Formats: sequence, C-alpha cells, structure tokens
Amino acid sequence: MTYEELVPVIRRLAIEAGEKIMEIYNSDDFDVKVKSDDSPVTAADEAADALISAGLRAAFPDVMLVTEEQSDSHSMRGDTFLIVDPLDGTKEFIHRRGDFTVNIALVEKGLPTRGVVYAPARERMFFTLADGSSVEETGAFNPEQMGATAPIRVADSDNSALMVVASKSHRDQATDDYINKYSVKDMKSAGSSLKFCLVATGEADIYPRVGRTMEWDTAAGHAVLAGAGGKVVRFDDHSPLVYGKEDYANPFFIAYAPGVELKEA
Repeated sequence: MTYEELVPVIRRLAIEAGEKIMEIYNSDDFDVKVKSDDSPVTAADEAADALISAGLRAAFPDVMLVTEEQSDSHSMRGDTFLIVDPLDGTKEFIHRRGDFTVNIALVEKGLPTRGVVYAPARERMFFTLADGSSVEETGAFNPEQMGATAPIRVADSDNSALMVVASKSHRDQATDDYINKYSVKDMKSAGSSLKFCLVATGEADIYPRVGRTMEWDTAAGHAVLAGAGGKVVRFDDHSPLVYGKEDYANPFFIAYAPGVELKEA
C-alpha cells in the first residue's frame, strides 16, 4: 500500500459513508441503541461502518483494521493499522445538530500519518494528500473524482488574543479552568473531530480536551492537523500523543497551532 493508493480510497469511502449517514439523518425517525459502554449507536453508525470496513478490507487486505463499531478489532495489535470511526459525534447526529464526521486514518509507528475527516451535514471535507500536506475540498464531493482543493494551514497565533475551540457535548469545569489560563479573544463550540480541523484551517488556535476519547475519535483529525502544521500533545506532560495503546484509549490532550505558548496543566 502506497500513500498514492490510500488517499483516493479513504476519500471515496468517507463520501460514500456520508451519503448513507445522510439518508438516515434526513429520514423521519431512526432507532438509537445503547452499547455496553453506555454510548449510543444508530443504524447510521452501523451502515457506515459496514461500508468502510468492506472497502478497506477489499483494497488493503494485508493492513490491520481497527474500527469503533467492531469490538473484536479492539484486541488487535500492530505497528501499522487503519483506524475508523464511521460516525464520530453520534450525539450530535441524534439531536440533528450536524457536527458529526466520518473519520478514517492510517497510523504508522504510533502516529497518524494520513487521514480524512468528512462532515456531510456541514458539507466540509478535510484530508491529507499523498505527500502528507492537508487540504480542504469544496464542491460536489464526487466519490470517484477529487474536486477543487485548497491547502490549509494553522494560524500564526497571537497569544494575547487566542481563538479557542471546545467540545459541544463534553464541556466541563476542568476544561474551562484550563482555558482561563490563556488570553482568549473568542471561543467556538464544535462537535466531533471538526475541532481538530478548525485548528488546522486557522479558524481556531487551540483545542484542549480534558475528557475521555478513543484513538478512533482523534486519529483522522490528528493527521489532518499535523499535515497543516499543527501538533497534538498529552495534557499532562506535553509529550506527543501516540497511538496503538493497549486499550486504544487516549489520555487528555491539547491540539494546537505551534505558535501557541502552552500552559501547564
């Protein structure tokens, strides 16, 4: 598998999964089930997972695949793997708030190196090209042919007037306490991995996450942000956030433009 082979496949599968998700999102009603960890799951999660998993296994049968919706994949271990959250932001989906994404990423030696984040209800798509740089695609999102793209780059941050993006569904006092250490110009609220992408495009400077996430929640957004010149570090010691951990659970983290002068936890 080369990056030139990978990128068109993950882009196409993200768009096709987005189409399935929007069919259900725009329907009159859909069932919501509760998984063993008390998180919600819908028919859209399951349909998108089936489509993406089949597509990745057909295209790259020798590459390990980890997906949120297939618990048997969570015990797999390897140095290189594809990781998928077919519908990140299920709560946003259920409440029809639009801030949900399809996330597909490649992890190599502990770091997400390529990825795609597609927000079908917001009509925004971000991904890494074969060379590792990140772009935003605009247009009709034809799964078979890439449309117009524009390079994205993190902001040249002004530490006296930072733009902060925080979780829409998981905001808490600990997050606010940390944000208050900075000189903040304004704040944005967003769901799912869109928060990484807002930092990647320069629409925000920093995204602190003081709460539980899994690697499939963050890998694609992390790849997009890295390809736009950004960084993701652990909240506690500011060391790089790495992937392939035993239970695929992340520590608290901070995603940011390198011009931001990070504060201690």
